[in-house]
Amino acid sequence: MKTNHHDRSLRQHVAYLLDGGGAHVKFADVISDFPSKLRGQKPAGFPHSAWMLLEHMRMAQWDILEFSRNSKHVSPEWPAGYWPGTEAPPSAAAWSASIKSFRKDLKEMQALVANPKIDLFARIPWGDGQTVLREALLIADHNAYHLGQLVDVRRLLGAWPDK
Repeated sequence: MKTNHHDRSLRQHVAYLLDGGGAHVKFADVISDFPSKLRGQKPAGFPHSAWMLLEHMRMAQWDILEFSRNSKHVSPEWPAGYWPGTEAPPSAAAWSASIKSFRKDLKEMQALVANPKIDLFARIPWGDGQTVLREALLIADHNAYHLGQLVDVRRLLGAWPDK
């Protein structure tokens, strides 16, 4: 696919959005220095812990990425396959691995969007109308929503520095 100024610009805008650009808080700012003793706590009246939200984001993003690039991908069962089985991470290593995996998959979606050989508007052949552009925007939207919830969890647990 031949690229032009508008195509390059669109790809840059989507990559910026995926990275948390604009009005959204960045993933690294929300997740960094999250107190380990609070990672599995649900604030009063709030349905999720930080671990639950982090893992949900990781699982959903991975599913959307794999659907976007792999015709043989089978999505997990909804909703159980998109949420962890526990409120708390089983270990500090599991928390770190989830963050690492989330970042890796996000970079891979950004690379997919940046690839000029990928037609962002072409229907994904194994889908039912989805495009890579739509899936990238879905990831950006989903991540922004749950990052906002992670900020709320931190605030409610007294672990969000006023900035």
